[in-house]
Amino acid sequence: MGKGSRAHFAQPVSSSDLLSVPVVDGAPIGLYKSQTDAASSKPAAAAVSSSASESLAADDELGGFVRRGNEELEHCIEKTPLHVLITTYLSYFILIVTGHIRDFFGFRLNPEAFAHLRNKNCYAPLNSGFDTFYHRRLYVRIRDVFNRPITNVPGRTLTLLERDSKDYNKTFTLTGTTRKVLNLSSYNYLGFAQNEGPCADAVEAAIKKYGVQSGASRFDQGTLDLHLEAENLVARFMGKEAAMIVSMGFATNSTTIPSLVSKGSLIISDELNHSSLVFGARVSGAAIRVFKHNDMKDLEQVLRDAIAQGQPRTHRPWKKILVVVEGLYSMEGNICNLPGIVALRNKYKFYLYLDEAHSVGAMGPNGRGICDYYGIDPSNVDILMGTFTKSFGAAGGYLAANKDIIDHMRFTSHSNIYAESITPPILQQIITSMRIIMGEEHGNDGRRRIQQLARNSKYFCSELKRMGFIVYGSDSPVVPLLLCHPAKIPAFSREMLKRNIAVVVVGYPATPIITSRVRFCISAAHDMGDIEYALQQISEVGDMLMLKVSEENGEHLKKGNVEKKKIH
Repeated sequence: MGKGSRAHFAQPVSSSDLLSVPVVDGAPIGLYKSQTDAASSKPAAAAVSSSASESLAADDELGGFVRRGNEELEHCIEKTPLHVLITTYLSYFILIVTGHIRDFFGFRLNPEAFAHLRNKNCYAPLNSGFDTFYHRRLYVRIRDVFNRPITNVPGRTLTLLERDSKDYNKTFTLTGTTRKVLNLSSYNYLGFAQNEGPCADAVEAAIKKYGVQSGASRFDQGTLDLHLEAENLVARFMGKEAAMIVSMGFATNSTTIPSLVSKGSLIISDELNHSSLVFGARVSGAAIRVFKHNDMKDLEQVLRDAIAQGQPRTHRPWKKILVVVEGLYSMEGNICNLPGIVALRNKYKFYLYLDEAHSVGAMGPNGRGICDYYGIDPSNVDILMGTFTKSFGAAGGYLAANKDIIDHMRFTSHSNIYAESITPPILQQIITSMRIIMGEEHGNDGRRRIQQLARNSKYFCSELKRMGFIVYGSDSPVVPLLLCHPAKIPAFSREMLKRNIAVVVVGYPATPIITSRVRFCISAAHDMGDIEYALQQISEVGDMLMLKVSEENGEHLKKGNVEKKKIH
């Protein structure tokens, strides 16, 4: 534990068993004319405000994202201006009506092109309905901004394989050329996506010793000494008695939740939880209730109703209640109200499952996630889940909890019984990167990365807001910027690519229909020249596409324009 720690990571005392039944480096080469030019050509609002400067200084002292003292954390969700809402709905209306008109005439005038959507030899079409309509008439129009192939390590920069389409994005052909771009799209929060350095050297040595695969599931002969070492390290890092690692992040949630709850149990889930959590909840057979995103009043009301009414029809008490939330919501960029949830947990005696896929490594002065960020003892969270793909530059996921819970999951989780175990190179990447974060190897390199990530993210977010963009989220390396209009989704991505910057754009159905967005992922690998160059180009594209529609405009929040959700 470093000096800056705010959390107490003592071994948690044995709590009620979850199985019981309680109820109640310089600029990118080729991107700028020169590093000097990039530094001199500041964005429209290149200076950090005094409050931002103080915040950055505090982060430097503490070592990363942290909630200070008793300050209130506000999740500010700015309302989209009325004229933007109207034109966004109108745009989708025109797209959908035009698509149906094309289908109406296409089915009749060119039936061969729609043969896959008709019954054939008494076989029903496998693909039909709205999903195929959305793909054919909306998604294909902008398909060129998704799934771009790369040909190098997804680190500070990317090398894209350029491609061309002669049939309006139905198919693509590689042109044989490449483009080097600044990477604002990858989950590389601490910059461990590298092909050189201590992690790469350790991985190379592991391959020479163990090869590239373990050859079996953990239940068979697929357990190496590296698996045991990694699990012990994760448990120590997260402040839990034991841990289990899984070879796939999605499967960590989707196959674990069914081993914890089943018929007669209740899952209470945040409405914006990740698909893996939703899938795992549905597969479990447990009843599911949803509460409004990060709304503690609604969560308490759902809890009170569930406890009072019991199971449907019989009204028997629930066998157990499991509340499932994320630490950092990857599409919104905001942080869960963990203090509020823990207070409700102590009051209503439910179990808490915290998904830290995006927050572990990135949040907190020691990179230990949301508990570290708030200074909350990990024993207040029953199951801590996370992935190694975001902050550790590896793959797979983990579960950390009391030993009896982990032992139960080893014998009931499909990922541990049937899936291939994590490979030796990935295990070594996990071990080395985690030790660096913990300060056990390579001096203060881990603390430096955490500090750099916090500095980059806070500066980037504050400048976007000051420019007049609508920006969602809290203190985090995930920065969503609202685009709204469907036509602006591809336009923004294409314009940024012209400026040698790779970004991720997201729209319906991954987001609500009126809140299409670009999601920037900031990394400790970025230097200030990268951030300022990106801000300058984003500002230019924002002016071109008329995206600076914030009625807040970087000033204090005005009454009526912003909904404030305060966390106490």
